[in-house]
Amino acid sequence: MPTLFDPVKFGTLRASNRAVMAPLTRARATREHVPTAIMADYYAQRASAGLIIGEATGISRQGIGWPYAPGIWSDEQVQAWKPVTQAVHKQGGLIVAQLWHMGRMAHSAVTGVQPVSSSATAMTGEAHTYNGKSPFEIARPMTLEEIPGLVDDYVRAARNAMAAGFDGVQIHAANGQLLDQFLRDSSNARNDRYGGSVENRVRLLIQVTQAVADAIGADRTAVRLSPNGESYGVDDSNPEPLFIATAQALDAIGIAFLELREPGPNGTFGATDVPRLSPVLRTHFRGPLVLNSDYDLARARRDLDSGLADAVSFGRPFLANPDLVERLRLGTPLNRDDMATYYSQQAEGYTDYPTLTSGKAAA
Repeated sequence: MPTLFDPVKFGTLRASNRAVMAPLTRARATREHVPTAIMADYYAQRASAGLIIGEATGISRQGIGWPYAPGIWSDEQVQAWKPVTQAVHKQGGLIVAQLWHMGRMAHSAVTGVQPVSSSATAMTGEAHTYNGKSPFEIARPMTLEEIPGLVDDYVRAARNAMAAGFDGVQIHAANGQLLDQFLRDSSNARNDRYGGSVENRVRLLIQVTQAVADAIGADRTAVRLSPNGESYGVDDSNPEPLFIATAQALDAIGIAFLELREPGPNGTFGATDVPRLSPVLRTHFRGPLVLNSDYDLARARRDLDSGLADAVSFGRPFLANPDLVERLRLGTPLNRDDMATYYSQQAEGYTDYPTLTSGKAAA
């Protein structure tokens, strides 16, 4: 069986190993959502990953409600992403852009407009804004007339990503974001062709994925899902048939890979008692399957050996360990991540984590 350190193909991309860097929101762009120079350093440091899935990146001003997160809808943003992708490629790495619309998780204090969603619902808790935290707002339902424009926004963002030098894109349909809000019945109360039945709730994700695949190639298009349990306020009363239908439809499109975020009952960044669905979805999706959430080397080895996973994505371990692949290969202790610096705008906790060659011991 392949190991974590063996190559793997994701569509047209040949990754040198199966340790994928998961998307990680880091908030180092400008207030206008333009990437900055330090982001090139950060990603270049982590280019030994088989594939980097870049941080969630807004497809439109409407869809990006996280302060200092990057976007990819404007020419200025495209130009600012180019040094990032070039830095990764110079180090021999691969990087794809994660395309993001937050839906009801956005806030008007950041976007300037009322958030939208599948239905008129509100996320519980508080949103991050430039002026601190503020209660989430009630979203307005997207109209049927707006949906073609939303699909166009994803297509424009995908084409912009390719123009910026990315090797492909991942459509973010997980973690309670807009497409997840359409997928799952706790947030989708529509009675039109985008609500009600499983077929209807899957429709928007498939339209977006097909349109992006048509624009840049299915072999450069991926999708992220979070199928088991509640995620950022979104859940489903009967997830298995919903995500089987989703996996089958994505398989028919022929996407480059499918990533599943599946926390367990003892998850360290979200937890659920709902069993993970990857064993079921594996039988319905024939392309490369990337699994995520609280993996270490031993667990990654088990799921690769069994054939359940083709690759494993690591989030916080890559955040704190630029040379994670080498550390896993050698069995070297890992640096601990510093949550206090996740979303600051500084180099501290971003580009200053020690590597094995820097002469500093793991914390």
